[in-house]
Amino acid sequence: MAKKRPQTKAQRPQIADGEVPVVGAREPCPCGSGRRYKACHGRAAAHAVTELVQRPFEGLPGEGDWVALRELVPAATAELPLKGGLPEGVPSVTLATVLPMAWPALRRDDGSVLLGLQNDTASGDISRDLADTLQRALTAEPGTPVQGRRAPADGPRLQDLLDPEGAFEPVVHEGFEFWVPDAENATPEVTASLERANAAAIPTVKLQGVDAAYWCETPEKNHLRWVMPYGEEQLLDALARLHAAGRSSLGEGTRLVGSFRAHGLTVPVWDLPSGVSAEDVEKPAAEFAERLTAALASDAPLTADERRARGGLTNRQVTLS
Repeated sequence: MAKKRPQTKAQRPQIADGEVPVVGAREPCPCGSGRRYKACHGRAAAHAVTELVQRPFEGLPGEGDWVALRELVPAATAELPLKGGLPEGVPSVTLATVLPMAWPALRRDDGSVLLGLQNDTASGDISRDLADTLQRALTAEPGTPVQGRRAPADGPRLQDLLDPEGAFEPVVHEGFEFWVPDAENATPEVTASLERANAAAIPTVKLQGVDAAYWCETPEKNHLRWVMPYGEEQLLDALARLHAAGRSSLGEGTRLVGSFRAHGLTVPVWDLPSGVSAEDVEKPAAEFAERLTAALASDAPLTADERRARGGLTNRQVTLS
């Protein structure tokens, strides 16, 4: 009986990884492997889109304020300067914490753009999703909202679109009247959304003497939430040194109670008596900033009391994102 000759497959031309085009998930991968795209080069592309970026706002001016507006501040806006200036027909681009109907973005009748920050995003990179929304808003028809979508894995990020030398100066509002230039003529849907948003907004004030610190008022007590740009371990050590020494408060009746983690940064939180206003805490916050700078400069091992203080602070951390 004659032996069967081994069968051979024709060699397909191979494509370099960087040259593989995007095709449908169930189509053969263009690299020539014979596998479906989703099981071959599409796997890496999908991973690139969904992989969580720990510090999505890193490198942007005012990173701490970006985090605060994303997670802590109910109603605020900030003008966004673009690289190369504004396109023709777009008089301004404004970041907003929230937009009516939870729209990701809105191109107003006058051509100006509002970009919403506190929206769910489709990928693990908030910066890339926001950049995709912004690009589509810049070319949308005036008077129309922009819907969300999954941003392309190779699309630009905010760091690619915004002027790195431009200032980021949030303006905190009491309510959401900035949504509409003429509230009396707003649609019933927008009016209802505005009323609901205003009813839920917690009074918030940005401190002027230190960066990215926000006072807020609640029925029982007030708080100061301060987004800090330092590494988490270094900051916790410094806070522990101050806490163990009895120097972590912001004045009589105030107390450092813990911290949030948000987008790669740590946000210490102080409880304040209900009578303490944002103006009252300006000077104590500036003095605390000086004490913190000195504590951050120390590289001495933590004492037993400082280690206990650090353990308490760590146990009272809450992750927001």
